[in-house]
Amino acid sequence: MVKTVGIMGAFLDKPKTDKHTETGSGNGLRFGLSSMQGWRVEMEDAHCAMIGLPGQLKDWSFFAVFDGHAGARVSAYCAEKLLEAIIGVDAFCSNDDGTVDDPQDGIETGIKAGFLRLDDQLRGLPEVATGEDKSGSTAVCAMVSPNRVFFANCGDSRAAFSRGREVLMSTLDHKPGNPEEKKRIQDAGGSVMIQRVNGSLAVSRALGDFEYKNVPGRGPCEQLVSPEPEVFVQQRDPVNDEFLVLACDGIWDVMTNDELCDFVRDRMRLTDDLTEICNYVIDTCLSKVYAVHNYDLTLCDTLSWSLFLLSLIFVPSTLCWWA
Repeated sequence: MVKTVGIMGAFLDKPKTDKHTETGSGNGLRFGLSSMQGWRVEMEDAHCAMIGLPGQLKDWSFFAVFDGHAGARVSAYCAEKLLEAIIGVDAFCSNDDGTVDDPQDGIETGIKAGFLRLDDQLRGLPEVATGEDKSGSTAVCAMVSPNRVFFANCGDSRAAFSRGREVLMSTLDHKPGNPEEKKRIQDAGGSVMIQRVNGSLAVSRALGDFEYKNVPGRGPCEQLVSPEPEVFVQQRDPVNDEFLVLACDGIWDVMTNDELCDFVRDRMRLTDDLTEICNYVIDTCLSKVYAVHNYDLTLCDTLSWSLFLLSLIFVPSTLCWWA
């Protein structure tokens, strides 16, 4: 079993460019990740990577990135507890005899129920219950079984899956201006101003952020901010699957899905060091922001700053999938 959990996020005069990197392998998979604090006073983001899950899920793997805001408490808790919350759901994937047969409907139900369970747990944390901690976090995760990859996204972090030299799929960002999200916000008595919930929060789904989840008479998924993830499922193709990428929104603010996957694919021709490729991505995004703002970082908005608060995890091709 290989497991890493890390925490990353106010702004500094100069970015902190030291990178935290990790790598691991198992179950025929390899992963690499890298994070950089950038201009934030503290790192608010977190990640989790586990190859070989507990119980009957030894041949499953789990990867997740959490983009924290207004503090690091929620993102750190999510990195420690989300997987446990998901696989602890009765409907997840266990048969009566304790074996696992990868039933898609049960897994999707279990993932969604796990997110809601985790959000309930967060609400009960003493510092959250008293209102001392008002932090929140987006979450994007990938659960890899021998046959499928299950993606779940809550917020504007994103996963992209490359197959056959093309972006096969990516998760959808949850922004307040999206029609479905905007309708839920307005139905709950809120508004969308400057593309933010009540003019403040830039995401419409997140874990934590309980000041946006107290509308009487509405369920947890009907609040101004919802903890419900969208789940996407892809059958694995051992011949053509290449890699998957999970990253916080800052990466996607300056690189499209195609640009990032093309970049990763090109670098994979030059090196098999996954953390080195992750570092290349970060450095390229840093230079892009400098170039756009002509080195005058007073012109950056908060989304540009969040570019440097990222964790990157991806599973590469050829030597990496099950036979």
